[in-house]
Amino acid sequence: MPRGIVDHQALGSEEVTSLRNMRPPAGLPFDIRKLGHVVLQVRDVRRSVEFYTQVLGFKVSDVYPDSMMAGKMVFMRCNPDHHGVALVGSARGESQHVELHHVAFEVGTIDEVFRAREHLRAHHVTIDFEGRRRAGCQIAVEFRDPDGHRLEIYWGLDQVGTNGVIRPPEEWREAFSLEEAVDTPPLGQDTTLHDPSLRRKT
Repeated sequence: MPRGIVDHQALGSEEVTSLRNMRPPAGLPFDIRKLGHVVLQVRDVRRSVEFYTQVLGFKVSDVYPDSMMAGKMVFMRCNPDHHGVALVGSARGESQHVELHHVAFEVGTIDEVFRAREHLRAHHVTIDFEGRRRAGCQIAVEFRDPDGHRLEIYWGLDQVGTNGVIRPPEEWREAFSLEEAVDTPPLGQDTTLHDPSLRRKT
C-alpha cells in the first residue's frame, strides 16, 4: 500500500463511487451485528497458542484433540464470547496471505496501543507498521504471529452513526509512528495520552 497518498481523483471515479454506493436490499430477514470470530490455520498449535495467550493475552476456552479435528483446534477468547480466534494445526507452511489480509483487535484506550508496541518489542515481535491508517483513522500497531498472519492492535476507529455520515478523505491524517499520530489528530479524535511518558523519546 503506497504511503502518504490520498488519490482524490481515483476516489471520485465512477468505479469507486459505484462500490461506495452499494447498499443492502430492503427486507433482509436478518441483521448481522458484528464480526464473530476468525479461524486460522497454523503449523505448530502449541507455539501459536503460547503466542496468543502469553503475548496477546487471549484465554483458552476449549480444545479439540486430533480425534475430533486433525491437527487439533484451540478456541480462544478476549471477551465474554466463547471464542474470537480459533487455531487449527493443519497449515503446511507460513501464511501466504492469499485470502486473509489481517485480523485486528480493538483495545479501550490509546495508551494501550503504546503499551502494546513496547510489549511486542520486548517479546521480539517484528512490527510492520505503527501510526494511523487513512480510512477509519484508527491508531494501530501491526505485526505478525509465528505463522506470519498479519495482526493489528488498534484504538480510535471512526464510528458511523445512524445518519450514515463518514469522515471525508480530506480529514484523513495518516501517520507513521504512534507519536506522529498523537501529534496530528483528525477532527474529533482526542489523542491525549493518560500517561505521556509512554511516548518514545526522539
